[in-house]
Amino acid sequence: MQKRQLGQQGLTVSALGFGCMGLSFGYGPATERQQAIALIRAAVEQGVTLFDTAEIYGPYLNEDVVGEALAPFRDKVVIATKFGFDCDRPGQVLNSRPEHIRSSVEGSLKRLKTDCIDLYYQHRVDPDVPVEDVAGTIADLITEGKVKHFGLSEAGPETIRRAHAVCPVAALQSEYSLWWRQPEQEILPLLAELNIGFVPFSPLGKGFLTGAIDASTTFDSSDFRNIVPRFSEESRMANQHLVDVVKELAAGQGVTPAQIALAWLLSKAPWIVPIPGTTKLHRLEENLGAANVTLSPEAIGNINRALTQIDVVGDRYPQHLQARVGK
Repeated sequence: MQKRQLGQQGLTVSALGFGCMGLSFGYGPATERQQAIALIRAAVEQGVTLFDTAEIYGPYLNEDVVGEALAPFRDKVVIATKFGFDCDRPGQVLNSRPEHIRSSVEGSLKRLKTDCIDLYYQHRVDPDVPVEDVAGTIADLITEGKVKHFGLSEAGPETIRRAHAVCPVAALQSEYSLWWRQPEQEILPLLAELNIGFVPFSPLGKGFLTGAIDASTTFDSSDFRNIVPRFSEESRMANQHLVDVVKELAAGQGVTPAQIALAWLLSKAPWIVPIPGTTKLHRLEENLGAANVTLSPEAIGNINRALTQIDVVGDRYPQHLQARVGK
């Protein structure tokens, strides 16, 4: 698979990464452990080198699974994980105090079975801790050899600038896809200016852009999408037009809707590395096939024109979570 660089310090990864969260958290019951390990290793065998996890996924379970799966390939892969929540308290309480970051990194290193985290993201901006203190702590951890690169997740422009001035930010991880294009307004120009990579999560719209979900789809009771306004039955019905457009474009290219969605992201900039996730081998293979899909300028123009005529319905987060992003 082709490689891409994130940031200015030479962090090189596969053009498509693997988002491991859904194997343990967020989309229903956790995948059986050995099945999850086998899927992660299949991704390695097919050229994926960037694997994304976080201590809050489980909590802790996802890091543990990822660590075991990647142990035989540790020198060939890039492991990204995240800090910023107090996992010992219910309700996803933010905590990016320097002493908590130091405690978190030790736990993540142990679970990931490694002596250094390749890319360490602040999972959400903590309004109670100046980002300069966060960046300074990560800079110290880099000096100590426990972290290689610093990342931010769902941060806003001002926070990115302030953090980057203290410790170079290699990558921003935020949602970006055909049905969530807000990063194009301020974030993408800023990342280009500062030479920061972009790692879009939910590049397939949490599954909606694959065409496998419609208004009649039901989710497991523990599935996060049950509380996402964009996934209400009414919103899915209203947003079906976008999926129909993507399906039509995919048919014209002889590829799948998921591959169109991922290829469109890859075409936006050479420093964008989407991290689709899945629990199924055939979906993994389908997603990775997007790296070989080349969209012509005409095809990209057709997609962009279609997008301007579509108003996506519903917020991407419930209100209490929406308040935590873009800060």
